[in-house]
Amino acid sequence: GQRDEEEARHSLETFTFYLSEPLSKERVEAFSDGVYAIVATLLILDICEDNVPDPREVEEKFHGSLLEALSEYGPNYLAYFGSFVTIGLLWFVHHSLFLYVTKATRLMGLLNILSLAFIGGLPLAYQLTSEFAERSHNEIEAIQVSCVITFFASIFQFAIWTTALFHERETLHPFARYGGKEHAFMFAKLALYPCVSLGAFFLTCLLSEFSTTIFHLMQIVIPFAFLALRIFVRISLTIIKSVMSLSRRKVVLLEEEEACLSPTETLS
Repeated sequence: GQRDEEEARHSLETFTFYLSEPLSKERVEAFSDGVYAIVATLLILDICEDNVPDPREVEEKFHGSLLEALSEYGPNYLAYFGSFVTIGLLWFVHHSLFLYVTKATRLMGLLNILSLAFIGGLPLAYQLTSEFAERSHNEIEAIQVSCVITFFASIFQFAIWTTALFHERETLHPFARYGGKEHAFMFAKLALYPCVSLGAFFLTCLLSEFSTTIFHLMQIVIPFAFLALRIFVRISLTIIKSVMSLSRRKVVLLEEEEACLSPTETLS
C-alpha cells in the first residue's frame, strides 16, 4: 500500500504542469521566427498567383503597357505591402521583447503561441483587404476582421511583457525592468499596435464611409510612429528628470539656508 501511494505521488509530480517553470528561450525564438517567415512567404505567393496580369490581357486591354496593367491591381499591392509591414513590425516588437527576456516560462510560451496563432491569420486579413475593389459591400467587415486579428496578435505580446514583469528579477534584463532605461520605451512599443488597431476598429464603426481611408492610414502611420516613439519617450524622460532634479536642487538649497541661519533666526 505504501509503495502504491509513493508511485502515485511520483507520477503526479512528474506530470504536473507548472506555468512558472522555465522554458527554452532559444526554442521559443526559433519557432516564432519560423512562423513569421512562413506567414510573410504566404503573402508574396498570393501576389504571384492571383495578381499578375496575363500577357494576352496586357496586349488586348492595355495595348501592351505593363505599368497600366499593374496599376489595375493597385489595391492588391497596397494591401500586400500593408500586411507585410504589419508582420515585419510585429516581428521587430517580438525580437525586442525577447532581447530583454533572460528566461522564458511556460506561461510566456503559451502566450507566445496564442500570438503566433493570430499572426498566422494575417494572410487571411490580406485576402480580405485586397478584395475591397471587387466586393465593396463587405469592406467594413473585412477591415474590422483585420483590426481584430492585429489586435489579438499584439495584445498577447503585451501579455508576455506583463507576465515577465511579475518575476522581473529572474526573467528580465536590468535595463528593461520597472524604472530601467528601456522600460518606458518597451511599454510604449508594445502598447502601440493594440491601441491603434482597437481605435481603427471603433472608428470604422462610427465613420463607415471613411473605413478604407482609416485602415490605410493606420498601416502608413504606424511605421513612422515607431520611429517617432523613441524620440517622444526620450524627450518625456528628459523633461521628467529635469523637473525632478530642479525640485531636488530647491530642497538642497532650502536645507543649506536653514543650516546657515543662527538658532534665534530659525526660531523666529
